[in-house]
Amino acid sequence: MTTEETLYLSIGQKIKDAEQSQMFGKPCFKINGKAFICFFQNEMVFKLAGDVHGEALSLDGAMLFDPSGKNRAMKEWVQVPGDYSDQWVKFAKAAVKYVGGK
Repeated sequence: MTTEETLYLSIGQKIKDAEQSQMFGKPCFKINGKAFICFFQNEMVFKLAGDVHGEALSLDGAMLFDPSGKNRAMKEWVQVPGDYSDQWVKFAKAAVKYVGGK
């Protein structure tokens, strides 16, 4: 298990009421059946909106999540490189709030 994957799991497990699950065959965490974070290509992916979405997307190497690899990015989801793992908790909290968690 990579350092990034360990951090992803740690973040997800610390969020109240979050459940480990799968989304498109990728590991994710959900609240009330709604995915809010996932792990893909050794990077963390967040469901975001508004200013925090723009902030995440502005990071060097960040991109819209395209799990199919067929140029069909998911507009609300931002894939954030491990270089910014110090900001993953902040983005995860914003993602929880966005999907209606606490």
